Amino acid sequence: MQVQDEAKPYDTINVTPMLDLAYVLLVVFILMTTASVQGLSMSLPKPSNKPSTEKHELRIIQITTEGRTLINGVAVSMEELESQLKQAKAKDKDVQAMIKGDGKAQYARVIAVVDLCNRLEVNMGLVTARIGV
Repeated sequence: MQVQDEAKPYDTINVTPMLDLAYVLLVVFILMTTASVQGLSMSLPKPSNKPSTEKHELRIIQITTEGRTLINGVAVSMEELESQLKQAKAKDKDVQAMIKGDGKAQYARVIAVVDLCNRLEVNMGLVTARIGV
């Protein structure tokens, strides 16, 4: 019985680890490029410790579950909402609008109201409620 001391050289390269690395890099690249979500740009107010002494008109805009739009409790169409906000903006350039969307309302209606306020340059805020309260 003879033992060969000579190691036979490999004539092929194992590419499996290199392919694994390439697939991992490809998945990471795909995830990172699709992770950049585009959305609305909003400038949120910064809190201050001083109480505000200025009083401005406040409009409360509600979007109900059925998709109706209410301004200060009165049902309006989007055109009427736009004209009322324009009139309020003409009276007081710093008029404020609080947007309250029902939890089951169509999100597109809320975004339409936000877009309208952005277009008319009306200061706005989103009304939220605590969960479980």
